[in-house]
Amino acid sequence: MDGGAAAGGGRPYAHLAALVLARGGSKGIPLKNIKLLAGVPLVGWVLRAAADAGVFHSIWVSTDHDEIEKVAKQFGAQVHRRSPEVSQDSSTSLEAIREFLNHHHEVDIVGNIQATSPCLHPSDLIKVADMIQKEGFDSVFSVVRRHQFRWSEVKKGENKMTEPQNLNPAKRYRRQDWPGELYENGSFYFARRQLIEKGYLQGGKMAYYEMRAEHSVDIDIDIDWPIAEQRVLSFGYFGKEPLKEVKLLVCSIDGCLTNGRIYVTEDRKEMVCYDYRDIVGIDLLKKRGIQVRLISDRDCSKILSAMQLGCIAKVSATNKLEVLEEWQEDMGLSWKEVSYLGNEESDVECLKKAGMSGVPADACVVAQKAAGYICKSNGGCGAVREFAEHIFLLLEKVNSSRKQMEEMSSAGEKMGNENSRRGNKERMKKD
Repeated sequence: MDGGAAAGGGRPYAHLAALVLARGGSKGIPLKNIKLLAGVPLVGWVLRAAADAGVFHSIWVSTDHDEIEKVAKQFGAQVHRRSPEVSQDSSTSLEAIREFLNHHHEVDIVGNIQATSPCLHPSDLIKVADMIQKEGFDSVFSVVRRHQFRWSEVKKGENKMTEPQNLNPAKRYRRQDWPGELYENGSFYFARRQLIEKGYLQGGKMAYYEMRAEHSVDIDIDIDWPIAEQRVLSFGYFGKEPLKEVKLLVCSIDGCLTNGRIYVTEDRKEMVCYDYRDIVGIDLLKKRGIQVRLISDRDCSKILSAMQLGCIAKVSATNKLEVLEEWQEDMGLSWKEVSYLGNEESDVECLKKAGMSGVPADACVVAQKAAGYICKSNGGCGAVREFAEHIFLLLEKVNSSRKQMEEMSSAGEKMGNENSRRGNKERMKKD
């Protein structure tokens, strides 16, 4: 968002900065903030949402760690190097935010977004920015609605009984008859500078913003990670463009399908190493109707012939992007229907162009920066199979969204037909 965007009446908006606090010394999960979640560094999910919201004049990550700084910059964020004084286990978020404001006098409002909330969507941030900028709230924080009955705690050795806190046991509510209660979910806290400088993140003219329960994911302990990964794949934000069903996977041979090593025998014959799991992954993709094509910038036709994969391949490709564009055009596909798995500088432009892109864990840095998904597996060690599984999970998301739209459309059509019938009956009565 451009600084100085005008509000109604020509008054410039206050400078709204997104700030993600990402300390390197996480006790529970080492470097949790950049650990890969569904192929994306944890902090990357919220930075993507903040960038695509388009409401922030600046987006920052406050960190004390070099690796977190690198990842933050990969996602387009600016970095504030926080001091050791506010990087301790005992340091509070408020202390880190106040230090940030002391160094950035241009900032009027801070949107403190938690890195541990990977299902945050831009639409939520847009609405909250309006509450602050247009409706004049001093602070807004996120909540989620829970339907949980609470009971008083009885500590060991106490001679008393537990008591209900929010229910009458004799008249228990049915879930559908009870609105539930609002709980902070920790996704974000927006507050004006004046409030923060007084030592508050919540105060003044204050409001909550209720998030959908499925978007309310907070990763605090390691056991939450696999669950969060499934939630992100189902409810996470994957970018401005809607997901489409993938119909083509193009895979770089050297370093993706193989481990990149070439063994040369005494009679000058080449040998390579590949993982049978990747061959299974290719077969599974084909069975799902996804065409798999292979590409290499060197001549490895004899090796491909020996592997007997049954895939169209292009070897000695001096320009991989030209080959990819030719295949995409010949098949009549949109770029959202094309996926690409690469690992080298020669793959970067293809990774940027494809609707779904991935790299093995040991891909070069520039390829990792261009990819949407970073595998846990190295090239030649199951990366193709892993990327195939990632594609299948996203296809489930596409099919689920399509089914929901069809159900909504069907429900709307039924309602329209019912209203039409009622209207006809009314007219008949009048006649």
